[in-house]
Order: sequence, then C-alpha cells, then structure tokens
Amino acid sequence: MRIPCIVALVLSPLLALAQPKDVEKVEIRSTPVAGNIHLLRGEGGNIAVSVGPDGLLVVDDEWAPLIGKVRAALRALSGGRVAYVLNTHVHRDHTGGNAVLGSEATIVAHAAVRERMSKPRTRQGETLPPAPVHARPVITFQQGLSLWFNGEEVRLTHLPSGHTDGDSTVYFVGSNVLHMGDLFFTDRFPVIDLEAGGSVEGYVRNVEQVLASLPPGARIIPGHGELADRAALERFAAMLRETTALVRQKKAAGRTLEQVQREGLPERFKSFGEGHVTTARWLEVVYTGLGGTAAVQR
Repeated sequence: MRIPCIVALVLSPLLALAQPKDVEKVEIRSTPVAGNIHLLRGEGGNIAVSVGPDGLLVVDDEWAPLIGKVRAALRALSGGRVAYVLNTHVHRDHTGGNAVLGSEATIVAHAAVRERMSKPRTRQGETLPPAPVHARPVITFQQGLSLWFNGEEVRLTHLPSGHTDGDSTVYFVGSNVLHMGDLFFTDRFPVIDLEAGGSVEGYVRNVEQVLASLPPGARIIPGHGELADRAALERFAAMLRETTALVRQKKAAGRTLEQVQREGLPERFKSFGEGHVTTARWLEVVYTGLGGTAAVQR
C-alpha cells in the first residue's frame, strides 16, 4: 500500500534497554547520515529524522523521560513541526515519546503495535497499562505502506515475528538510508522479545531477507549501536546463523541450557556479548526460543 503524505493525514525481557536513571546526564547526539536524514542517539532506541520543506518525520522517539531532550535536538535541526512519527515496534525505548509527539504528529506503525499499545500487557511479570489514546498509532498497516515526504518515498515494510510481532523497517528511498529498528544491533547480540510475539528463527530469517534486498551503498541505522553499512549487517547475520545453528545442534544432542551456557561460544563471538545482552543471556534466549516457549526474563 502506498499513499501520498497529504492523503495520509486524513486517513518488551530484556524487552528493551533499561530506562535511564539519570536523565540529566543523557546526551542526545546528532549525526548527518545521507540526503535529508539525520541520526539521533541517546539512551534508548536510535532515532532517524527526515528534515526538509515538509517539516520533520521521525522514526522512533526514545524513552518518555528523554522527549524534552529529543525535541531540543529536533529544534536544532529544523524549526519545522514534527508531521509524522513512525514506530518500528512497540517497546517503550522506541515509543515513549509518542505521549508527547502524538499531540502534534501523525503516528504510523504496524497494526500489532497499536493492538499491543491499546491494552494492558505483561513484561517481566509487570503489567503495563495501555498507552494514552493519543500515543497510539492512528495509521496502521499489515504488510507495508509508503509516505512521500521531503521529496522522497519513505517505505515501511513489515517483517513478521522477529524481534516482536510488529516489526517494521523504514527505508528512505532517495537518501538510501534504512532504519532497521531492533532487527539489528551493531556488533552486539540482539534482544528477542518472545513474550511480544518474537521468534528466534523468525529473527534470523528477517535479517537474511533484509540483507538479500539491501540496495548497494545503503547506510543502515540499527535499533541500537553505531551507524552501519552492509559489512556490519553481514557480520551480524553470520553471527545469528552460526550461534543459532550451534545451539540447535547442542540442544538436539540433549544438552541442557546450563551445559550450553558453560560451554559458551567460540572466541570470535566474545565481543558480541559486551553489550546489553550477555553471551549467557543470548544462549538462554536462543535455547528457549528454539523450543517454542518464553524464556525466563531477568
């Protein structure tokens, strides 16, 4: 489905990274990427910003306590209004700012994001209340849609049951910039939210699909981590393939989770466990996810 932006106006696990404890110390850093697109990095999910004559379009909007700093960074890029917020998935380090920006912008996301935000949901044994009505997506889709904004097509594509069941990538066609949300963590093990419809096998499949269709020279904005390119995504995909295959083999041989964790992973994957998701935690998620049941959350 493709709709011009003027028509569009009428129309959590380690589920996410830990909410910042000291908001005052968090800095929102801005980096030009390509074409109209800038990257904002803070404490939560990475934000893409399209800047131009139509105003601002943002992809994801950080934890709620950081939205003041996000808005200051947006003002430094442009005096234009935020016309659209596109959410790559439901987690609050990517949707927290909706509660503020939703009062002035049109929020767009996959239908599963709106569904999960519209009712209580459980995370780590905690029941999260529904998001405020104005913080929920008002334009939803099942497979994909396009907006035309600031002189280029902005293409949203749903990839099912990976990080969550509502994941979307956002591709800025003219600028050749792809925001992958939490389907990509630069050089780190990813979070896979089994409680929110995520899937280990689906995650691997989705990353392989993105890699197979990635345009030459594309810049890639991950959900977390540094701005990346095809080589970084290839490293990530290779890690996913090899570590999941290894755990599958060991599980089929009858090894317990504790045995798999003790044996660990080859040395070449050590640096992937230096981020939010440790090697032990990644092995737990893969082992449990391949079994089709939810992992114990910590």
